[in-house]
Amino acid sequence: MPASEPTMATAPDLADMRVDYGIAARGAVEETDLDETWLDDGWEPLLRRWLEQATALGVAEPNAMVLATVSLTGPVPRPVARTVLCKGLSPEGVTFYTNFDSAKGTQLAADPYAAATFVWPALGRQVHVRGVTERVAPEVTQRYWDSRPRGSRLGAWASAQSRTVASRADLDQSLVDVTRRFADTEDIPVPPFWGGYLLRPDEVEFWQGRSGRLHNRIVVRIDGDTTSIDRLQP
Repeated sequence: MPASEPTMATAPDLADMRVDYGIAARGAVEETDLDETWLDDGWEPLLRRWLEQATALGVAEPNAMVLATVSLTGPVPRPVARTVLCKGLSPEGVTFYTNFDSAKGTQLAADPYAAATFVWPALGRQVHVRGVTERVAPEVTQRYWDSRPRGSRLGAWASAQSRTVASRADLDQSLVDVTRRFADTEDIPVPPFWGGYLLRPDEVEFWQGRSGRLHNRIVVRIDGDTTSIDRLQP
């Protein structure tokens, strides 16, 4: 272990770690059980409301979601997960942005199916979005790109995301080179290898923690114009 890393005097007992997700105990915004009627207007309004409530309560990066894709490079398909930020929400699905040549980008090119999970432990809530992805239109990517800070735009150009790099110094030098390249450019263009994806769900599951691990789970299944809502056992 590097000398700069802190050490713990006592190792945590992982088997003994647990949280009582009782609604009254966790002080959630809604004090009632998750109910099918909460989805009368569809899945998107409820997800949006939960995102807004997580934001209002000061949850760090409430739009963070764990994105799982499928890797087909080995002898058998295997899941690969990482955290990304949701940067768009509509009745069509959730939108995120990345390098098309990154691991997730190449995996989505080979198999467009993906799953995303929002987790807000402080609220005792999760939402799982599962379905097929597609690239968003260039004008959608452009609008989001225009909202990004200059440093983030430079970073997108500087990083060959997911590829190996010899050292941190080499990565920093790449940023120096890109900064110099665009020094006289006010509007840095969108890299041709970068853009957005829409995860268009065929299934959205809402999870609300409850005491004794008898959690509330309600799943919305979408098949074209047909939608069904079912309660799942925890």
